[in-house]
Amino acid sequence: MATLEHPGEHAKFTAMTEGTAEDWAIIGREYRDFAKGVADRVLDHLKLLKGDFGGFPVCRLEHSLQTATRAHRDGRDERYVVMALLHDIGDTLGTYNHPDVAAAIIKPFVPEEYHWICEKHGAFQGYYYFHLVGMDRDIREQYRGHPHFEACAHFCEKYDQAAFDPSYDSAPLSFFEPMVRRVMERPMNSMYANITED
Repeated sequence: MATLEHPGEHAKFTAMTEGTAEDWAIIGREYRDFAKGVADRVLDHLKLLKGDFGGFPVCRLEHSLQTATRAHRDGRDERYVVMALLHDIGDTLGTYNHPDVAAAIIKPFVPEEYHWICEKHGAFQGYYYFHLVGMDRDIREQYRGHPHFEACAHFCEKYDQAAFDPSYDSAPLSFFEPMVRRVMERPMNSMYANITED
C-alpha cells in the first residue's frame, strides 16, 4: 500500500462520509491559508503569457496589459480593470474555450456584468475577424437583447480589439498587481466564501 508523506496535520477520514467536525476544522485552516495565495497564483499564471505571440503583433501578456491599461486610463473601476487584465489568461490552458477559463477565475471577485463580459468576449471579439477566417462575424447576435450585450460590445471595441499596438505605452504588470491583490482578497460571490473567514 502506497502512502504519501505530507508534513502537518491532516484529516483522518478516507471517505467524506466518515469526516468529523475536527477533520473539517483542519481542512478549513488549510483552505484559508491556501486561498490567501490565489492572487499570487493568478499573477504567476498571467506571466506565462509573456513571449507567447501566437502570430499576433504583440505577445499575449502585452495584449492583456494593454487591454487593462486602456480600461484604467478610461476611468474604469478596479474590478473592471482586473477583468480586462485577466480576460485572456485562459489562452494557455483553454485553447478552445479561453473565455470560459478566465470567467471562472474572476467570477467570485467581480459583479455579474463583468463576469458576463469576460465569459462572452470571445464571441463578441469575433465581430472583428471571424468573417476573415470563414466564420460568422455576427455570432454575437445570439446575445442581442441581453442586459450586458452593449457592455460586452463596448469592452471589445474600445479595449480588447484595439490592444495589439506594439508602440502603445502599457503600464507594467507591477502597476496592476496591487489591484489584483485587492480584488482577489475577498470573494463577492462564492459558496465557499464563509470558509475563508477566520
